[in-house]
Amino acid sequence: MGYPHPIHSSETPVLSTHFGDAPARTVAGWQERGGYAALKAALAMAPTEIIDTVKASGLRGRGGAGFPTGLKWSFMPTGDGKPHYLVCNADESEPGTFKDREIMRWTPHALIEGCAIASYAIGAEQCYIYIRGEFTEPWSIMEAAVAEAYAEGVLGDHAMGSKHRIDMVLHRGAGAYICGEETALMNSLEGKRGNPRIKPPFPAQAGLFGRPTTINNVETLAAVPHILTRGAEWYAGLCAGNKKSTGTKLISVCGHVMKPGNYELTMGTAMSELIFDMCGGMRPGRTLKAVIPGGSSVPILNAAEADTCILDYEGVVEAGSMLGSGGMIVMDDSTDMVYEIYRLAKFYAHESCAQCTQCREGTAWTTKILARILAGKGTVEDLDLLLDLADNMTGKTICVLSDSCAAPVVSGIKKFRNEFDDYLTAKKAPVLVGI
Repeated sequence: MGYPHPIHSSETPVLSTHFGDAPARTVAGWQERGGYAALKAALAMAPTEIIDTVKASGLRGRGGAGFPTGLKWSFMPTGDGKPHYLVCNADESEPGTFKDREIMRWTPHALIEGCAIASYAIGAEQCYIYIRGEFTEPWSIMEAAVAEAYAEGVLGDHAMGSKHRIDMVLHRGAGAYICGEETALMNSLEGKRGNPRIKPPFPAQAGLFGRPTTINNVETLAAVPHILTRGAEWYAGLCAGNKKSTGTKLISVCGHVMKPGNYELTMGTAMSELIFDMCGGMRPGRTLKAVIPGGSSVPILNAAEADTCILDYEGVVEAGSMLGSGGMIVMDDSTDMVYEIYRLAKFYAHESCAQCTQCREGTAWTTKILARILAGKGTVEDLDLLLDLADNMTGKTICVLSDSCAAPVVSGIKKFRNEFDDYLTAKKAPVLVGI
């Protein structure tokens, strides 16, 4: 994405304050900007005090699930005598999402500091950061930052001069989308095939190497030092009234807007303000048609729904979708919705680990049927078949990859039925040949 865009007056830079600031990548540069003060303070606190502070802040998982972070940390057993592990999920593979990459590119020590604080809070002396294999530049920057953190005594046997050991290992993924699912990620870390695991047991009970494990997203962990430095009350106050969704959120905006990029917003900002004010609106002569607000795995919003949507966890659900990872794909009136839904389904069919029949067969058949419609060979019955397949794919598999394929299909047929009908009645010329 190159250098970040100029900060808009409606943005709330917290995590993105030093995006584009290359000297912030070093330990010295990070400390000059206030970095590692939170870690030093945390190591002098009781772990339960840190967890209570994060709970009070209202921080929720920024990877997509939106689960309360402090509550998740509190699930880790205490006094069990077992090794505990923290795993940072940096396998950012969701189409439309590119925020974690920028955190690692510009502020690697923010992530290292957040990981170190979380490790201490849950009683883990070992942290793994699982980075998407295609992230060559972020990997190099993170590798240099971790090495420097060890050399400067931030990590290691006596982290920040304390009596606590915090070790950190980077692990490169191999290009499998499914490894973004936390249990598949753990299998991959263990050297196994990246298939999701059946839960229970949950990671806090038996996770990596069968030991208690907590998995958090990059953006989630990068927020933790700010909470400890500036206070839970400050973070909880960053909202537009909904106390269930607090803090800031990085939104990755791509598609048919004039100024795509990462935007950091206070929870509760209107989607219309983001699209039309901060991102400069649609391309000349075009109008808004649809928005996928939380990465490609969530239901599609039409223009009317997007116009009234509030960007927090509850607000996007009320509009008919999910905030998810915050990967926003904006589409104007030139978009062929049937073709775009086909492309999404094809992605999920390709990335399925094939472990569950409903996913393996459902994603493949969904893609074939959509291709048939786009080739001008579909029937009205095909739409009923797609909806039936979606019903059999939703909530019936080990992970939610099949649900992710079904969501845009169901919402697409419901909200853009006329475009499917145009292909079925030959009002629109086929766009796929050889099917």
